[in-house]
Amino acid sequence: MNVFEKQSDIKLPLVLATRNEGKVAEFEALLEDFAIEINSLKDFGPIPPVEEDGPTFEENAVKKARFTARVLGFPALADDSGLVVKALDGVPGVHSARYAGEDATDEENNLKLLKALEGENDRTATFMCVIAIAVPTGPALIYEAMCDGFISENLKGDQGFGYDPLFYYQPQKKTFAEMSIEEKNLVSHRGKAMAELRSEFGKVLVWLRQRMKETP
Repeated sequence: MNVFEKQSDIKLPLVLATRNEGKVAEFEALLEDFAIEINSLKDFGPIPPVEEDGPTFEENAVKKARFTARVLGFPALADDSGLVVKALDGVPGVHSARYAGEDATDEENNLKLLKALEGENDRTATFMCVIAIAVPTGPALIYEAMCDGFISENLKGDQGFGYDPLFYYQPQKKTFAEMSIEEKNLVSHRGKAMAELRSEFGKVLVWLRQRMKETP
């Protein structure tokens, strides 16, 4: 019996460094079989916002995970993901969530993207995701993945969040917003990154418990 199995009846708190309910639902579905108690920032009082000013997805993910773990004293998981559009030289990229402004809604971001691509024949795009897991002190674990697709000319579907209604995935002939969570998790950037994390999550739990024992 390994360490993970010995401790499988003890749930380890893991804070998702987000208030996005769509992301929380996806992470809960992907990690539901493990001995963890998932919380999000909505389960805690107000904490200072993290300025996502890094030039890469990895820097922003690590920054959010480390900050959340330090402030709350629990292991934290953060992802930084976004849409990279070829015809727009990578825009919106790391600014995907605030493409149309700091407090922009998903609809506003989508409409701005549609306008930016008016008359453009090359609508290829890539969703990028970097997941970071951190404890209050020490290093972070990194997982990353991507998914290629196209930007639809119209919003399609009412599932998901963000740019899902515009991101058309050719193999399934659907936008992400037309897929169920289960369908999307099999092919999406976040789903692939989480699948890699999930395949190693027993070891990750051992690592987290050991790191938390060493935390002052």
